[in-house]
Amino acid sequence: MVQHLVDGVAVGWDELGTDLLAGAPPQVVTALTGGEQWPSRTLDHLITPDGSPPVRMTVTERTAADQDVQWGYVLRSEGIEVISVPHADAGPVIGWDTDPRTLFSDHPAGWPAPTPSPLATSTRTVPRAARAAVSPRPRTPTRR
Repeated sequence: MVQHLVDGVAVGWDELGTDLLAGAPPQVVTALTGGEQWPSRTLDHLITPDGSPPVRMTVTERTAADQDVQWGYVLRSEGIEVISVPHADAGPVIGWDTDPRTLFSDHPAGWPAPTPSPLATSTRTVPRAARAAVSPRPRTPTRR
């Protein structure tokens, strides 16, 4: 998938074709395409405002908001993560072995909650030996 979608294109995709389904069972291909075949098409005819050659758009967490990105797809070893950028920090990971005819909801309420980063959830712990050495001092009376 990475070879086809990422490495196999210079700038981006205009349309993904049935070549993406190479090796899929014929009944799946027929169900998804109605039996038709068409090639993927890349974005080859882009014209930039300054006339320079177009370059691949790189999207990061910092740049997504400025690039009017609505959806993000992260290819993971266990499956593809589908992220609705305006509504969630993370989306469901759909396993590579999932039947592509499965219906999915695009409503983020049905998705798992994002997992907090380890830094956000970690608490500072004092080693047991250090805790024993720290004993509370007796309270002194308040002076007025």
